Amino acid sequence: MKPLDVLGVRVEMPASSPVVLLRERGGDRYLPVWIGATEATAIAYAQQGVVPPRPLTHDLLKNVIDALGRTLKLVRIDGLIDGVFHSTLVFDNGVEVSSRTSDAIALALRTGTEVVTNDELLAQAGVLSGPDDDEAAHENEEQEVEQFKEFLDTISPEDFGDPGPH
Repeated sequence: MKPLDVLGVRVEMPASSPVVLLRERGGDRYLPVWIGATEATAIAYAQQGVVPPRPLTHDLLKNVIDALGRTLKLVRIDGLIDGVFHSTLVFDNGVEVSSRTSDAIALALRTGTEVVTNDELLAQAGVLSGPDDDEAAHENEEQEVEQFKEFLDTISPEDFGDPGPH
């Protein structure tokens, strides 16, 4: 298994589609995963250390795991089926739970859990960086982060519709 670093959330233009960008640790392949706006916000909050006044879904799940005395040992991105990434949460007692990849990443960031994938998936869906890509990525990273922060400043919980009874 190959460890992946979560580089952050980017907004793909012109469609304004959020993408979480993972990078093979010690390698030169990136794994882009298109996600929804809510999941993008959850991942960005975790990376920025934002603590909401009440637990969001991923914070709640972390709290439940802690309260049950369990530890999330590994987040494994298993495969890509019909354009959708599939992941597994692996717990300290050997229990494995299927998860959406965006949720698994958001939870991994909150628990300090390593995210991994296999060589086959990286070969299938990974994007190889070129020699100038690292420098260009660093130059564009600050601009993309600012654009995403502006996006976060313009949304509110009401933008996601009524979640129903709390």
